[in-house]
Amino acid sequence: MILKKLKRATALVGVLVLTTGIFAGCSGGTTNKPSDANKGGKDDEIVIGFSMDTLKEERWQKDRDTLMARAKELGVKILIQAANGDDNKQIAQAENLISQGVDVLMVAPHNAEVAATIVEAAHEEGIPVLSYDRLIKNSDVDVYVSFDNEKVGELQAEYVTKLVPKGNYVYIGGAPTDNNAHLFRKGAMNVLKPLIEKGDIKLVYDQMSKDWQPSEAQKHMENALTANKNKIDAVICANDGTAGGAISALSEQQLAGKVPVTGQDAELAACQRIVEGMQTMTVYKPIPKLAETALDVAIKLAKKEKVETNGTVNNGKIDVPSVLLEPIVVDKNNMMDTIIKDGYHPYEEVYKNIPEDQRPKQK
Repeated sequence: MILKKLKRATALVGVLVLTTGIFAGCSGGTTNKPSDANKGGKDDEIVIGFSMDTLKEERWQKDRDTLMARAKELGVKILIQAANGDDNKQIAQAENLISQGVDVLMVAPHNAEVAATIVEAAHEEGIPVLSYDRLIKNSDVDVYVSFDNEKVGELQAEYVTKLVPKGNYVYIGGAPTDNNAHLFRKGAMNVLKPLIEKGDIKLVYDQMSKDWQPSEAQKHMENALTANKNKIDAVICANDGTAGGAISALSEQQLAGKVPVTGQDAELAACQRIVEGMQTMTVYKPIPKLAETALDVAIKLAKKEKVETNGTVNNGKIDVPSVLLEPIVVDKNNMMDTIIKDGYHPYEEVYKNIPEDQRPKQK
């Protein structure tokens, strides 16, 4: 879909619009675009638009909630719309945000390539674009705020190869349309490739999962088990959702908890699986840190202030100025010192399936 000049308001059908402290369902109608004299909102209030891929996953709900709370603290307005995996809807929602005269547009793209049209449209209106957690490919996006996603894959592979230095490995990746999924895999292969070439590890299955769907990951794991007569020694899954799908398939063969499985995102269900011994590890990317950093950067863009970055990431067109945060390995041994200590998930929820006399003591 090619974006047209965005001097009009876009009609939205069934779109969830989230603003700071407000949840409003829109059904058609025309949005009111601020006049040029008051583009930033009341009393020149900074207005930030955020076009999200999805709110179906727990982690993205955390992003939304943190951003809304942080925006309220800082006295800025944030308009959030989620497309739930629909490229056309995400573009229409971005059009809507642009037409409202936002000062900055943040985008967590569903499709890294398609979202380049959003950047172009925003720039036509003089609106800078921040690529949030997922890199927008082949565009002149202004800044990228995320974690070192290649490092995430390296951490997963390093962890599991220490447990299982030899054997049959399965890699279950994320969405092919998500650039992060390719970075996770690249990082994992940085570690696995020398061991594969040495002959210690055999990569017997290697597939991506459409839209990060756990059901896709489960099918991949079932296929891998069937093709290798259940002789699988380790599974690297790109995130916790795909890990959950893989573990479901392993459970059917009474192998859950016996075959190491990695994940990422520190979702509550994954943390529960880890303390129960079903999942081996996850990579914790503190979402509050990401959201707060991104919002601070967005405000600087709105004010046309200098943004301090700590690297660049090539998106196929330019080296994008980037703020990259450090991911953290979490397993059963440091759950208390990371997830629980940070208040990311409640102690009672993480350990709810563990008998009280077997739970670690809270400090």
